[in-house]
Amino acid sequence: MVALNLDIPAARFGEDHSPFLSARLVADRLGITLAELAKLIGVARNTLTAKSGARKVDSALSKVVRILAMASEMAGDEARAVIWFKHQPIPGWAGRTAFDLVGEGKADKVLAYLEAVRAGVYA
Repeated sequence: MVALNLDIPAARFGEDHSPFLSARLVADRLGITLAELAKLIGVARNTLTAKSGARKVDSALSKVVRILAMASEMAGDEARAVIWFKHQPIPGWAGRTAFDLVGEGKADKVLAYLEAVRAGVYA
């Protein structure tokens, strides 16, 4: 039996020996500060670094990580996905980017858009 190497893109956003996503790694990959990340995902800055807030932060980060993982898969690499996330306006959203929409609490809309594009719907 051959062992399969299942590379799960979201796993790149976690730290060793921790079951939670790392706010520091996500902020670094996006090229933003922890304060900017906290504002983006709607949590207090101190919550990002507090061990007691790990579950809350993990939940808030999960949508951003899912968006980045899906965009990376579609764009071919993570750097392009980050540029898209921060700078490319999404059609039908009055020039707002995925970054803007996530900051407005509309990460689900971004995920739905990416799913539609991946399914072949012209956007």
